[in-house]
Amino acid sequence: MTFRNLETADLAGKRALVRVDFNVPMDGGRVTDDTRLRAALPTIRFLGAKGAKVVLLAHFDRPKGKRVSEMSLKPVVAPLAALLEQPVAFADDCVGPDAQAVVDGLEPGGVALLENLRFHAGEEKNDPAFAAELAKLGDLYVDDAFSAAHRAHASTEGVARLLPAYPGLAMRRELEMLDAALGQPVKPVLGVVGGSKVSTKLDLLKNLVGKLDALAIGGGMANTFLYAQGHGVGASLCETDLADTAREIMALAEKSGCELLLPVDLVVADDLKPGVATQVRGLDAVGAGEKIFDAGPRSVERLLQVMDQSKTLIWNGPLGVFEVPPFDAATMAAARHAASLAKSGKLVAVAGGGDTVAALNAARATDEFTFVSTAGGAFLEWMEGKTLPGVAALAI
Repeated sequence: MTFRNLETADLAGKRALVRVDFNVPMDGGRVTDDTRLRAALPTIRFLGAKGAKVVLLAHFDRPKGKRVSEMSLKPVVAPLAALLEQPVAFADDCVGPDAQAVVDGLEPGGVALLENLRFHAGEEKNDPAFAAELAKLGDLYVDDAFSAAHRAHASTEGVARLLPAYPGLAMRRELEMLDAALGQPVKPVLGVVGGSKVSTKLDLLKNLVGKLDALAIGGGMANTFLYAQGHGVGASLCETDLADTAREIMALAEKSGCELLLPVDLVVADDLKPGVATQVRGLDAVGAGEKIFDAGPRSVERLLQVMDQSKTLIWNGPLGVFEVPPFDAATMAAARHAASLAKSGKLVAVAGGGDTVAALNAARATDEFTFVSTAGGAFLEWMEGKTLPGVAALAI
């Protein structure tokens, strides 16, 4: 896809409608994590420096088309203003006279935040009339919320069809990194997919085996593949009803020339507790009452060897129950090795998804990865090979 370049746009005096992701954690009306606010700063500052009037559009929580006072975006104003080191105006609505008055009052370089888009049912319904009301407030549209790009909502898809539309700086970076990971990657390409259930990642696995040179499968979903191969998994989490599907995916991988890396040894215990006694078992040595909670050391060593031979890595999901030590060993080792390779320039390492970000943070590897996406649903759908409406709407 080809997109307009915000850096070459005529922005002076223009009203820029900017879709951001301010769906931030809050406690008692106070923002407890400003990561998403910080992510929007480069685009806001760039637009302001070019003399644009910056009008921020965002949603918060799920008010389902009704005005819910606890879901107002007003608590975001003070922390955002502190980060920007300038005043941020606030409108009590995102369309209509209140919004119009606040936008009209902006000077070039000024910033306004409009009230929660989802207070209007037309937002999630992508209602053309609601999109048109939003469009009245701007001269151009900038989408800097990749995390919402998998939704065809009025503020992510509808408005982009009505105004000259641009990806924001964060959105453009995300798209460039995703293209480097799966669109036009440097080969060989290794994928790491973990998580508890195969059923939640069927589309992902089927898409990836046709594009990757190697795919490591970990977490609880690996148990289903081992079961499908005829190995005993004891009392472990396993979707036995998906054995045929697992075998289908294995056949697709073989046909496509994608090497599947399944665990060759396993860390087991009787219960999932911190510091519990563990054993390393071979594939056919898991006891009837034992549960698999992590990949074993030989599995990790094999994965690291393939990682060393790869040029591109794309990662979604942990290799074990990393939240409960000692079952974090495989995930931590793989994350730190990938981070080291990326830092030295030997590997383009791209990762995304909520559990993945948490695991990389726990391994203190996030900053050394080439790129870590915080867009859970959108990142996953992109990995599945699906068209994201919010991205497609920006294409020219």
